[in-house]
Amino acid sequence: MGKDEKTQLLSPEEGAAVSVSNQEGSSPFLIVCEHASRTIPAGLGGLGLDAGAAESHIAWDPGALAVATELSHLLDAPLVAARFSRLAYDCNRPPESPGAMPEKSEIYDIPGNRALSPEDRARRVESLYEPFRNAVTDTITARMLQGNPPVLVTIHSFTPVYFGKKRDVELGILHDEDSTLADAMLANADKTTMLARRNEPYGAADGVTHTLKLHGLANGLLNVMIEVRNDLLPDEPAQKKVATELADMLRAALASLETTPVTENTNA
Repeated sequence: MGKDEKTQLLSPEEGAAVSVSNQEGSSPFLIVCEHASRTIPAGLGGLGLDAGAAESHIAWDPGALAVATELSHLLDAPLVAARFSRLAYDCNRPPESPGAMPEKSEIYDIPGNRALSPEDRARRVESLYEPFRNAVTDTITARMLQGNPPVLVTIHSFTPVYFGKKRDVELGILHDEDSTLADAMLANADKTTMLARRNEPYGAADGVTHTLKLHGLANGLLNVMIEVRNDLLPDEPAQKKVATELADMLRAALASLETTPVTENTNA
């Protein structure tokens, strides 16, 4: 048995770990969706979860891919999306993070993630995280080589009730050290009907800005993470409505900024 057979998690029938669409889109934006799917690789045996847990918000971000796909269409932007559940590997976490392959998520235990060996962890990193990371890197590199540094936008959704507590925020505009694009979006909050807040329901201190740091800050790109409360995304019309409002916010925000990539910490 060769090395590839030993380490590869996904079968040929399951396809690639990541999808990239609209690569030639003319937009300055690059859309990324790390938690697009609840599919668990067959080789992980469902991670020991019951159907309720496997279909819940802990396995993916409900509605996020639909919003990201519509945004890609509205903005004519490339879209990079993970094709497997964040419980197998959370592509918005670095390999050393406990949250990359969590043993518990909110109130749910993840039996299949308990006591993973270094070999098990490495297999998931190689099979799920690295293809996703490389797809984002390659898309950014291609644009930069063309002289068109992209504006990085990651799309997520969050549950309206977390540990039994209701969340009133509807739209989270998140950032790490560079708040330039987030500031501009919040200044254009009149473009949305949703209640928008900065760094809610999560922020950089919660470890949720890995993609922004790795691909945005490191390349001097404008970047933002968008969180939409998932009860606002129950069906296609609602998802398209949210995507349209986000597209309006993003266009207005970018129009209010210089197009030169930001390299300084504007949130000091």
